[in-house]
Amino acid sequence: MAKKTLDPKTMIFSGTASQRGRVVSVTPNNSDLEHLSYGRIRLDSKVPRVEFKTDDRETALLCMQGSCRIAVGGAQHELDTCDAIYVPRGSAVEVTTASTVDLVECGADVKGDYPVQIVRYSDVKKDPTLKFTAGGPTTTREVNIVIGKNVQAGRLLAGFTRTQPGNWMSWPPHEHTKLLEEAYVYFDMPAPAFGVQLVYTQRDKPEFVSLVRDGDVVLMPAGYHPGVAAPGHGLNFIWMMAAHREVEDRLFGVVNVEPDFSQGGSGLEASRK
Repeated sequence: MAKKTLDPKTMIFSGTASQRGRVVSVTPNNSDLEHLSYGRIRLDSKVPRVEFKTDDRETALLCMQGSCRIAVGGAQHELDTCDAIYVPRGSAVEVTTASTVDLVECGADVKGDYPVQIVRYSDVKKDPTLKFTAGGPTTTREVNIVIGKNVQAGRLLAGFTRTQPGNWMSWPPHEHTKLLEEAYVYFDMPAPAFGVQLVYTQRDKPEFVSLVRDGDVVLMPAGYHPGVAAPGHGLNFIWMMAAHREVEDRLFGVVNVEPDFSQGGSGLEASRK
């Protein structure tokens, strides 16, 4: 794979959680990502229903707030907060809610066919390789792998991480450019909460440094990607990744740690047990 050039102008999308209905903010057509797309579905009493087709893209929907009913292939599935559903390519999807729901949508083009799968967060919490605490003093965060080895898929991996207030995340700095591209979607960070996100291939000349707030999306087609929360606030983000080689590169926790900080491992070893 050729070395990727990071363009800071195309690496952040802001305000992606501001509209009702279904809004797809990031695709390979408007970014430097090759496979990954990101959208948001926010429904309430004014907009209680949306329909869409997955076409050639496998799709995962993570329910980050509220509850909903999702119809795929004639079957109905109920999702509560932190549950998820994997939807195959070539599917027609209907999402409805009787209250409110906030779904994060991620997708990636695939050739293979994989079944509809429901992920209950109650099951994720029971598995120490899917939910675990990483880091140490000043880098503590809770990692939740929702779409991981527990799901049959071609490219997608997804979950969410919450840091302790003022702590660093994705530390020690790591990258996985040859295997996976990634995006962070910041959520549940009401004002004035904010963080600072970096993405770089050379630390002394970082290609991307920016404040990040609720609803911001930062793309990582390549590079190390640490960040830090403002004192008194945590960084909460959904991470989504797409493997470059379908199935073969779909590996969570296989990373290259920045050499200067590699003495203690990646912090993600629990996921590989």
